[in-house]
Amino acid sequence: MSTGTFNETNIASINKTFLSRVFGWMSFGLVITAIISFLIADVPGLLSMIVTENGLTLLGYLAMFSPIIFVLLMSFGYKKLPYAVLLLLFIVYAAIMGVSLSFIFLVYTAESIYIIFVTAALMFGTMSIIGYVTKTDLSNIGNVFMMGLIGLILAGLINLFLKNLALSYVISMVSVIVFCGLTAFDIQKLKQLTEETSMEPSLKNKLGILGALTLYLDFINLFMSLLNLFGKRRD
Repeated sequence: MSTGTFNETNIASINKTFLSRVFGWMSFGLVITAIISFLIADVPGLLSMIVTENGLTLLGYLAMFSPIIFVLLMSFGYKKLPYAVLLLLFIVYAAIMGVSLSFIFLVYTAESIYIIFVTAALMFGTMSIIGYVTKTDLSNIGNVFMMGLIGLILAGLINLFLKNLALSYVISMVSVIVFCGLTAFDIQKLKQLTEETSMEPSLKNKLGILGALTLYLDFINLFMSLLNLFGKRRD
């Protein structure tokens, strides 16, 4: 075997390991979120600490909005934070998301939640494959979807006050398109990151955690958008 062939094989192995870790941590985060969400929903006493007939409690609001702090801290502080701390923040973030999403079992039937989850997983997997195998540069398309994401955030904030059902459905429909596109875009970026050979391994490992966070957010938002559109609500 020539030296060139050996190097190519070695690099391919390293790249595969990097992506495996990204998907592994993303999946681990989703498992944590799902378990905590289900356990809280299954214990009325715990669920009542988060949401009541009158709406969210103080703890519920903290669980809903505190994940934003974690995302900002990880996104802007990853260079200074040790790898272990960054990973711990991601795990705690996934756990808090489990608390904030536990209310869906009050709104939707368990059967429809599971069906939508599988549907979201299939869509996410399809877009991941497209993002990985396509030879087309998705940078320009990704920028469009990022602008769309900003628009969705603004529209969602406005609808917190309007509470318009029709607008909520429109936001969810657009969200499905945006997060499908972002999934393919993010996968392509991660693939390109695996091929970066000049980057320090410690920094690449940290970016792997951020990659897991990004894919986690893509999936959760896709799942919630589909659930809002097609989930069967409880009577």
